Amino acid sequence: MQKLRRGWSPIIASRNRTRPNPAMPNKVQMGTSFEQNKAEPASGVPTRIEYGLTDDAWSGFDEYLKELVLATGSRTICELGAGANPALAPDFVQAHGLDYVILDISAEELAKAPPGYRIRVQDIAKPLTGVRGTYDFVFSKMLAEHVKDAEVFHRNIHALLRQGGTAFHFFPTLYAPPYAFNLLLPERLTHWLLSRMQAGRHDSGKNAKFPAYYHWCRGPTRAQLDRLESVGFRAVRYAGFFGHPGYYKKMPFAERIHRALASSLLRHPVPWLTSFAYAVLEKK
Repeated sequence: MQKLRRGWSPIIASRNRTRPNPAMPNKVQMGTSFEQNKAEPASGVPTRIEYGLTDDAWSGFDEYLKELVLATGSRTICELGAGANPALAPDFVQAHGLDYVILDISAEELAKAPPGYRIRVQDIAKPLTGVRGTYDFVFSKMLAEHVKDAEVFHRNIHALLRQGGTAFHFFPTLYAPPYAFNLLLPERLTHWLLSRMQAGRHDSGKNAKFPAYYHWCRGPTRAQLDRLESVGFRAVRYAGFFGHPGYYKKMPFAERIHRALASSLLRHPVPWLTSFAYAVLEKK
C-alpha cells in the first residue's frame, strides 16, 4: 500500500459532466499519513480507501465538507440529523448561493439551531413522503449510528438525491471498544458514564446523548462496501480513522498508550478496528 503524505482533497467527479474531474487544492491538511489501497465492491468499480487518525477526522471535517460541496458543483443540499448544530454556516451558504435544508426527527433539537436555516422535521429512517430526487448533495455527521434501520436510511437518501448525486457521512464505527460497550451496556449506564467522561454532554444542551445502534457503521470492509452497493450507491471514497482519545482526557497515561496503539494501526491498518469513518457515495 502507498503512503500519502498530504491532506485530504475531495477528488470526485464534478456534476458538470462537460469538465474533467477537478484536482482540488489540498486545503484540508489532516496532518498525518494515509494508507491507500483499492477495494472492489460487487460492481467491480474500485473504491479509494484511506486511513488516518481520529483527531484529523474531527479537525478536518468542516473544511473537507465545504470543499466536497464545491467540487461536486452541488447547489441543493440537505443535512440529515442536523438538530441544534448545522454543519454549514449561513455565510458559506449565502456566499455560494446554496439551497440548504437541515432535517431532523426532533423539532425540539431543530429549535436549538441558530436562526436563519430552512428546517424540515422528518424521520429519515421511515418511508419517505413528498420530496424525492430533489438534492444534489445529502450528508450527515454523527447520525448513522443512531438509525435503527440502516437499509431504509440509505434507501431514503438514495431517493432524496438526483441521479449522480453525492452522499457524505461521518460516523463512529464498530468494533472500537467505546462503541461496543455503548451498544452492549444499558442506555442509562452509558449515559451516566459519558456525562462523567465528556463535559457538556447533557440533554438540555446542544450535544445531548441519544441511543446508538451502529447498524452499517463499519470501517472500509468488503462487506460494508457491498451493503452500500446493494441500495444503489457506489462508494467513491472511504476513509477509516483510528483512535478515540476523547474518552481518555482524564487519564493521561491511558491516553498516551491509546495514541501509540492508534499510530500503530495507522501503519498497519485493520478495517475492523477503525473508530470513525468518512464515506463519500455516488448515486448510481
